Amino acid sequence: MRAHSRLELQRKLKRRGYGEDEVVGALGRMAEMGYLDDRKFAEGHVRRRSEGRGPLALAAELAARGVDRPAADAALGTFDRAAQVAAATTLARRLAGDRRPAGYRELLDSVGAKLLRRGFSMGVAQEACRAVWRGTDTTSGP
Repeated sequence: MRAHSRLELQRKLKRRGYGEDEVVGALGRMAEMGYLDDRKFAEGHVRRRSEGRGPLALAAELAARGVDRPAADAALGTFDRAAQVAAATTLARRLAGDRRPAGYRELLDSVGAKLLRRGFSMGVAQEACRAVWRGTDTTSGP
């Protein structure tokens, strides 16, 4: 079963026609049983999705699922800069594929732009592209 945040589940139950009292009661029982915890949901979401998404994208996804800002920030705190660079570098290698760019700037313009769209910061994207560039050409680079 896919994990849901409290707000996301509340919306889904209402869309399916359950009344307000039924929804509140069900959510209360689920919370008492430990099935509904936005903090744990956010941590799991960040852990599962951080291989292909940066913190900006992850924060937007959590907000869209109704996770409050403190729970989202706590979960994103586990995705430190070193982990972001490692994830972005792995993703940059995959995005670059077998193509050999003419130079670092070309790599940054193509792959770096894709990393930015996936929610990584400019600094992390540059560092990841630098690592990929150095791995493809050891004689020159920025």
